[in-house]
Amino acid sequence: GDDELAARFARALALELAVVGLSLDFAPVLDVLTNPGNPVIGDRAIANRAETVGRLGAIIVRELQGRGIAACGKHFPGHGDTSVDSHLDLPVVEHPPERFREIDFPPFRAAIEAGVAGIIIGHLLVPAFDEQRPATLSPAIVEGLLRRELGFEGPVFTDDMDMKAIAAYHSRDRAVVGALAAGCDTLLLCGTDVAAHAAALESIVHAVEREDLSYKRIEDSLARQRRTKSRFAAMKPWVDEVSGGWIVPPLSPAWRPLPPAQLRAIVGRDEHQAVAQEMREYL
Repeated sequence: GDDELAARFARALALELAVVGLSLDFAPVLDVLTNPGNPVIGDRAIANRAETVGRLGAIIVRELQGRGIAACGKHFPGHGDTSVDSHLDLPVVEHPPERFREIDFPPFRAAIEAGVAGIIIGHLLVPAFDEQRPATLSPAIVEGLLRRELGFEGPVFTDDMDMKAIAAYHSRDRAVVGALAAGCDTLLLCGTDVAAHAAALESIVHAVEREDLSYKRIEDSLARQRRTKSRFAAMKPWVDEVSGGWIVPPLSPAWRPLPPAQLRAIVGRDEHQAVAQEMREYL
């Protein structure tokens, strides 16, 4: 059934991530696809019903994390009913609060109950909760909804801060400081422009020096990240169901790179390609 497929898929994913040393996966997508024309979530969504997304999303979280891979659900407070791609512009989601609580929040609640390590905030304007600021920059959404209402205590990640939903309306300096001030713990800065990344770090340092951003806010984020890393560093080795070999979780002090021949025998193996195709057809 669906549950068994989701579990097999997540186990295959966890194995391939573990052997190449990746300890964090920005998955599962927890958006409920209520808009079939959604240009950015469409083929990544698990389902169009909240119950199915929550149930299968929680299975994926448990299977990944049971094998030492930190899962990160996305895109809170819900990107499933958008007609604008947030890579290109800022989507506005006009639903009333009760619609979010009935449709969009339940999959995130299920993932939180399953112990999901992290959650990504979507670059969305949601007037029902904040008329001025996108979710990434909104204390009302990050601290008020995700932390206090849903009870999430782990690290909160931004989506890519260079996406036009943010970059077209906010300077990089103001955006990175605003995201941290709103309650986000980790900034996703993509690309290879090292100077731009360094400038973003400098803007955070200056904001703390000016007391525009409290030092405690930074300390709280670091504490969440340390707790999460410690949690996954303590994970025990597990057995590869196909080869019978022991797999060491990537954050374990005992993790070592596998010889190339062993890697080739695991990454992209036929069993994994088959379950990936099954999952693709299901989605």
